[in-house]
Parts: sequence; structure tokens; C-alpha cells
Amino acid sequence: MVHHSGSIQSFKQQKGMNISKSEITKETSLKPSRRSLPCLAQSYAYSKSLSQSTSLFQATESESQAPTSVTLISADKAEQVDTEENKKDSVLKCSFADLSDFCLALGKDKDYLDESEHANYDRSRLINDFPTKDKPESKTKLSKNDMNYIASSGLLFKDGKKRIDYILVYRKTNIQYDKRNTFEKNLRAEGLMLEKEPAIASPDIMFIKIHIPWDTLCKYAERLNIRMPFRKKCYYTDQRSNSMGRMQNYFKRVKNWMSRNPMVLDKSAFPELEGSDCYTGPFSRARIHHFIINNKDTFFSNATRSRIVYHMLERTKYENGISKVGIQKLITNGSYIAAFPPHEGAYKSNLPIKTHGPQNNRHLLYELWARWGMWYKYQPLDLIRLYFGEKIGLYFAWLGWYTGMLFPAAVVGLCVFFYGLITMNESQVSQEICKASEVFMCPLCDKNCSLQRLNDSCIYAKVTYLFDNGGTVFFAIFMAIWATVFLEFWKRRRSILTYTWDLMEWEEEEETLRPQFEAKYYKMEVVNPITGKPEPHQPSSDKISRLLVSVSGIFFMISLVITAVFAVVVYRLVVMEQFASFKWNFIKQHWQFATSAAAVCINFIIIMLLNLAYEKIAYLLTNLEYPRTESEWENSFALKMFLFQFVNLNSSIFYIAFFLGRFVGHPGKYNKLFNRWRLEECHPSGCLIDLCLQMGVIMFLKQIWNNFMELGYPLIQNWWSRLKIKRGMQDTSIPQWENDWNLQPMNIHGLMDEYLEMVLQFGFTTIFVAAFPLAPLLALLNNIIEIRLDAYKFVTQWRRPLPARATDIGIWLGILEGIGILAVITNAFVIAITSDYIPRFVYEYKYGPCAHHGVQNENCLKGYVNNSLAFFDLSELGMGNSGYCRYRDYRGPPWSSKPYEFTLQYWHILAARLAFIIVFELHTIKNTALERTEYLL
Repeated sequence: MVHHSGSIQSFKQQKGMNISKSEITKETSLKPSRRSLPCLAQSYAYSKSLSQSTSLFQATESESQAPTSVTLISADKAEQVDTEENKKDSVLKCSFADLSDFCLALGKDKDYLDESEHANYDRSRLINDFPTKDKPESKTKLSKNDMNYIASSGLLFKDGKKRIDYILVYRKTNIQYDKRNTFEKNLRAEGLMLEKEPAIASPDIMFIKIHIPWDTLCKYAERLNIRMPFRKKCYYTDQRSNSMGRMQNYFKRVKNWMSRNPMVLDKSAFPELEGSDCYTGPFSRARIHHFIINNKDTFFSNATRSRIVYHMLERTKYENGISKVGIQKLITNGSYIAAFPPHEGAYKSNLPIKTHGPQNNRHLLYELWARWGMWYKYQPLDLIRLYFGEKIGLYFAWLGWYTGMLFPAAVVGLCVFFYGLITMNESQVSQEICKASEVFMCPLCDKNCSLQRLNDSCIYAKVTYLFDNGGTVFFAIFMAIWATVFLEFWKRRRSILTYTWDLMEWEEEEETLRPQFEAKYYKMEVVNPITGKPEPHQPSSDKISRLLVSVSGIFFMISLVITAVFAVVVYRLVVMEQFASFKWNFIKQHWQFATSAAAVCINFIIIMLLNLAYEKIAYLLTNLEYPRTESEWENSFALKMFLFQFVNLNSSIFYIAFFLGRFVGHPGKYNKLFNRWRLEECHPSGCLIDLCLQMGVIMFLKQIWNNFMELGYPLIQNWWSRLKIKRGMQDTSIPQWENDWNLQPMNIHGLMDEYLEMVLQFGFTTIFVAAFPLAPLLALLNNIIEIRLDAYKFVTQWRRPLPARATDIGIWLGILEGIGILAVITNAFVIAITSDYIPRFVYEYKYGPCAHHGVQNENCLKGYVNNSLAFFDLSELGMGNSGYCRYRDYRGPPWSSKPYEFTLQYWHILAARLAFIIVFELHTIKNTALERTEYLL
């Protein structure tokens, strides 16, 4: 490594700067070497799209404004001095970026002292607006890239040079001073620089700005195996024949003539994301000369810097003791009230983005992604990944893929619905029910229910036909295949993204251990077979015992859900007769509908209330297990929350689909709950209408509630915070980090809530889709809003979440595959048991007019309704009534040799139901296997 002290000393003397000898001779460990210069020179042309150093902005600042650090010089003067005094020194013949970074390194090793808590904030150093062309030019001319970099950083220390990488917030009145003081001293000992700044709007709030210097950044980047670019990719193409070249040029001209796809974003507005165009490798200080370092300020992205700082915050002690560690515990005990990485500036600008360019990446994301007017555009996934990290980028990639795949499912479901709507009046079953004015149905309750004419359920019969027609079976098979195709093609899409984002070789072994795990099992170390280093180990006996406790808690919560569903069932039985005797004629005539609707609303309220308890219990059970890494913690927590909410949402639907009206008995011998309440029967037109009502109401209300909680609640909270700020001060020009503090924090569970909402929706879309073909359409409309709602929330309403890396969507992929398997099973049972498809099929080919092809030009379902209703003698009730009433079942009439016993047709239908389930499962499995084979090929 060549020594630079002589040249730099003469250079400083010419500028009239006073620097001690120790500062001059102090050698930075990461200076560019001769070996690194060719690499830097080779990539200099590539660096034009990179932002330059922040020292450009400070070239016009006086030395008195930053007395504790070295004032940087402009590029032109630096290169002039370098040429005059060191013409023979080839080491200093480097690009401006190298020289400015080297000069900056001379002053950065000096410990940065804390500012007073009552220091006055210099607002002139805030960079809130994009520099305009009409402003007078400074002595140092800034290029467009330089200005973009300054605007994109947006947050600097008071010296105007050091970038703010993280923000800590606490209250001055908080008494936990010793813990904070120890924690901050340990942070400085680890190599971080801290600066305190009081809040402008609230005198009790104090901000601690954190900057990570280059040396510390390199040390932890090497420790965390962060992959960085070391060589540009070279793409080679085979030589084509002249005819192929002419054909390609022809197709290019034809493509240029065609109209542009309105869904594609204008890529010219996006910055060049250089990291995706380079080969990468784990960072190493010993091999730093191999990496493409055009500018030390931009070599590590903002997301990477924030991730490294958070790693240090989570592993720094605040008291003596192995468990007294981490910023999260300090937030829990009240020492700090928040910790977050800052946004890159404001997301809005008074200047048009087309003429003046974006202020920062946040502004660009808002204009081209988060605005509601961009709902039909493709998502800028690379920019999302750059700003929010790979984990959030993969979430939006999956959400966009899921939404796009819903288009064919929604179209087919809508066609099935319209087919039922068009043929509704031509249905033989509906016609017979609507004309049966002389057929009386048996009372559906014991006390207040009277005989009903069958034609009173004409409307219900027509509505049922909308969802239970000839296209239902086809749609159920289509959705089973669709679920498999969606998951398999998502795997392909994920593979493309992981390759493009350089995640192929990133393994979970590179994840660091959770501080809680290290603190708990630091005395039990074993050698990691992959890294060869000792690390804490959880004994198998301890792990099994904790898992047993966790599983017991899960079963307890599931039993609580079943108890809640049972309570709703009892409610339906109790109020059934009350609605039947209601004074309001509309309720009295439609008491079954009123009972179902009221039960659905009560069930939804119970679902929302139980969700509050689920989250806390799942959090406690997951922490009790002491997961090894953050991904293990997230997977365990996500699985618990999914099981809780899946059972909570779908238990009542399963009851209606497979148990309602199945065990009621028959008139004169009804089964009763606790020998008191008679079990509920299905409507004369069938049980499918109850299932459709249950699914539609829960799905619709839950989507509205989720959208309100995700956007409406943060909007109200942020509006109230801004209102309080305006009341407390007249000048509302506050720094960006204080604006971020006034935003809502992201949920502590990260993306778990977002994934959980979509996965539960996927279950609604696939599991009972045979009973509700419009579910994919509702999901599609919701997701089109959901993408922009989430984007708007992440960009404008939430503090910037901690960027994190990931290679896939975690345990959610396995959950989705499990839902796909369950969907095949449930749809088969819904068609075979809940709907009337199988009874109609058996009647048509066994008992109807067309059974033996003896009748021509006649509807094969003629007489089906009369055949499906059994007879009961009203005199057996002992209520003074005479005659016969009808009820839905296949039982012998009272005048038969075996009255009220199951007929042969009942057993034929039962055999046909079982046969259909087997054939449906085998056929669906065969088709999905073929689809997967084609995908692999």
C-alpha cells in the first residue's frame, strides 16, 4: 500500500488548512491500492450513472461551519494540485471519486462528539427541495447525477457530510438515562457515529442520528457476508446469418410501428440499477481491490447500510448481563420509543417530475407506482427492491403475479354465473318450484312455524341455480388446475427474480442468530458444520418440550374457535322460532334468511374479536419456542396465525357446507340439541344458498375492514399528528426524520399481516369456489386496489421499514400448496354433498323420463321436485291438522310397508356421491400432474 502523506500534506498547506501530524500520518485501512486502480479505471465510464460524493454540495460551505472536520475541496482544484505536485506518482492518477473519498477518509476517523440536547437546528442545511435551474450556481458546478445523489440522501449530519443511516427516538423526561448512556457509548465503541437533535414540534422528543463510517461498514459487511459487485457481466450472442439478421430488423420495425403497451412503465424515468448488471461475491476487506468501488458513498446502498446498522443495534449491550442486549428490548422497557431508518426525502414535489426529474427514489416510487392513477401499470419491482429490500420486493412480486393470474379465474367464474343467469328461467327445477302452489312444506320449527307453500321459495330456487348449475363442476375442476398452475408458474417467476436480484447463492446459513437465542443458549455451544465456528445450540429435549407447550396452546385456541362456532349454532336454533313469530311480515315470511344473515354478522364480530387474542397468544407461543433465526421466528409465527385465523374464518362455512341439515331426522322424530332445540334444516331450495350468503358476507366485510385498517386508520392518525404540529408551531418546516417520526410504524410482524390477508383470500377463492363462482372476481377487484393501497401505505403513510433479504415468500408457499390440496377435496364434497348436482344426475339417468330413453322431446328432469320430496302425515303431530306435508328427503311414505325408512333411491344417490368424489379427485390429480410435468419439461 503506497503512502500518501507527503502529497496530501503539501496539498493541505496550499489550501491554508491546519492538520495535526497524527491526522496526516494516520493511514486508513481501506485506501485504494495500485492493484485496485485498473479495476476502478475500467469501470469509470460505468460510474457516470452513479451519484457522486456529498462533498460536492459542501464545497461552497465555509470552514467555520464545520470546525471539527476537514473541509473538502472541489474536483477541479484537487485534480489541478494533483497534476502539479505528483505528476510522477501513478498512484494518485485516479478518478475524482477515488480522490474525494480518500480526502474524506482523513477526517472521518475522528470521534464525533454528541451535540447538546438544546442545540439549535440549522434549517439551511436541510435538503427538502430539488435544486432548480434558476438558482445561482455555486463555485462548484454540480452535475445532474450529483444533484440526484444529494436529493436522494436528503438527510445529513450538521456538518453536511455524514449520511444519516438510522434514527433513534426517546423522551427527555424518561428516567432510563443510564441504559441509554451505556447503549450509546457501546455503539460508539463499535464504530458508529451519533448526533443528538431535539425535535422542533415537540420539546420532549429527542432524536439520535446514527452514521456508520466506511471502516465499520466494511467490517460488518464482511462479517455478514454481504454480496457486492466485483465485475460487470458480459453477454455473448451467437453469430446469426444475414437472413436471420434481416428478419430480426424487420420484426423490430414492425414492433416499433405497433402501439405501446399502456400497462408498461416508462423505463427511461428509472435510474440505472447497476447492481443487477454485475457479478457479485461476499465482501472482503482483504480483497477490496477486486470490487467495483466508484464511490464509497454509493457503493453500499441505503438499504444495506440500514440493515448493517440494525444488526449492530440488535447486538449491543445496554447493561451488564448476557440478556441485556438489543434495541428492541430498550424499546420494550421504554428507554427508546422508536428506531427506524429514514426515508430518502419527501414523496411529493412542487416541480414536475417530467421536466425536473425525481427528488429521490421515494418520490419516484410515489409518482410511478403508489399513485392511484397508476393502478393499471406494471410494478417497478427492481426499484421497490432497491428501496425496501428483497423481502418486500418479493411480496409485491407475488401479489402482482397472484392478481394477474386471477384474471382467467375471474373470467371463467363470471361466465359460469352468467350462464346460470341466462338459463335461470329455463331451469326445469325452478319452474316446478315456482308452479307448486298446492304443495305444502312441513313446519321447520315446532311452535310458531306454519305450513309453507313450496312456491314461496321460488326466488331462493332461482338464486340457488345461479351458483348450482351445469357449469359448476367444470369450474371446480378448472379452479383446482388453476391453483396448481398458479403455484408452479410462481416458482418459475421467483427463480427469475432470485437470479436477477443475485439471491441464488444466499442461504439461510448466512442469517445471523437472533439475539434472544444467543442470550438464552450462549453456554451451550456446538460447532456449525457449515461455517466451522462455534455457535449457541438448543438441546433437543428443551426444543421438544417447548414445541409441546406451543402445540397445546394451538389446540386450545382451535377448540376455542369451535366453541364459538357451536355458540353461533345454538343462537341460530334459539332465534329461529323468534323470527318465525316476528310481528314484521317481511321478517316473518323470510325468517330463515333473517336467521342466517344475523348469524353471519354475529359470527363476523366474533371473528374480529378473537383475532385480537390470537395475535397476542401466537406471539407469546412463538417467543416461548426461542427460534434460532428471524426467518424461523417469522415462519413459526405465520403458521400459528394462519391456523388460528383459517379455523376462525372457515369453521362456520364448513359447518354450513357439510353439517347443516344433515342430521335433523324427519317430521315426528326430529333430533334435538340438549333434548330442547330442534336442529336447523336447510331451506326448501337447498343448503347452498346459506353457504353462498356466509361466504359472500364474510369475504366482503373482511375486505372492507382490512382496507380501512390498512389505509384509513393510518391516514386518520397521520392527519391528527400533522394537525397537532400545526397547532404547536407556526413554522412547519421540520426535518425529514421528524416527518418520518410522525408517520405510523410498520407492524412489528412485518409482512405477516399482508401475506396472511392474501393467503386467507386465496383460500376463499379456491376452497369453496364451487359454491361461490364470483369469489375470484371479488378477489381480483380487491387485489387491484390492494396493490396500490399497500404501495401508497409503504411510501407515504408508514415509516420506512427495515430492508431485509429473502429468497422466497417463506412458509407461505407451503401453506398455499396445502390450501390447493384442500381445495380439491372440499370442492368435490361441496358438489357431491351440498349441491343438488348428484341427485339431479341420478334422477335424470335412473328415475326420470329419459331413464330408459322411452320418452322423446321431453325434459329429462321433469318431475324431479316431486320425486325429491317425501310425504308426512300431519295427524301424527297431534296438533289437530290433517292431510300430508312434504319435506326434503328420500324416505318411504306413511302408507308404505316401511314408513319413513330410506328408499332405494337414497342409497343410489349415496353411492353416486362417493363415486363422484373418487372420480373428481383422480381426474383433478391427473390433470395437475400433467400440468406439473409440462411445467418441468
